[in-house]
Amino acid sequence: MHRPFSRRRFLGVLAAGSILATVRPALATGRSAPSLLDHARRELTRLGDAIPRRDVVGIADYSLASAEPRFHLVDMNSGAVRSFLVSHGRGSDPAHLGFVQRFSNAPGSNASSEGAYRTSDYYSGRHGRSMRLVGLDATNCNAEQRAIVVHGAWYVSPAMVRERGVLGRSQGCFAFAEAELDTILTRLGPGRLLISTKL
Repeated sequence: MHRPFSRRRFLGVLAAGSILATVRPALATGRSAPSLLDHARRELTRLGDAIPRRDVVGIADYSLASAEPRFHLVDMNSGAVRSFLVSHGRGSDPAHLGFVQRFSNAPGSNASSEGAYRTSDYYSGRHGRSMRLVGLDATNCNAEQRAIVVHGAWYVSPAMVRERGVLGRSQGCFAFAEAELDTILTRLGPGRLLISTKL
């Protein structure tokens, strides 16, 4: 059944037309590199020794539409930012409008959770090469129980945005374009900070 375009979906399609690749400067999303760097620094200070590797921080800014590159890899030394498409959970967006409507930490919610994560070990599962996450806040402390991880997915790509105006949804995991997954896993790696928030 064809779903009528809402204003948000229409804006998502407009945004999709400007996406030439899954990577573009953070400035193009309305988030300046300095503001992302400042947010990452504040979280690293708050979390202290819970984050052993502090050279790169990942920030998923779920205030933005799924059609926009809203996952930012922030180099804490140079201040450089690379931005990628990332999914959110179907429980966070039941009507599939392309925006996170709510966060949840509840098992079975299929929603994205807000909070800070420590990246953990790599493994190979049903989505191929993936990376486990440890939730560090009360809002995401069930991450391991819920199997919230970083993985690649066919439903995350510029082509999906062009065709549908929105990305597909995960069960709460951070799903990336399969073509970009190696970059994410290599740069983010175990022992680093991943933040899920609305900036």
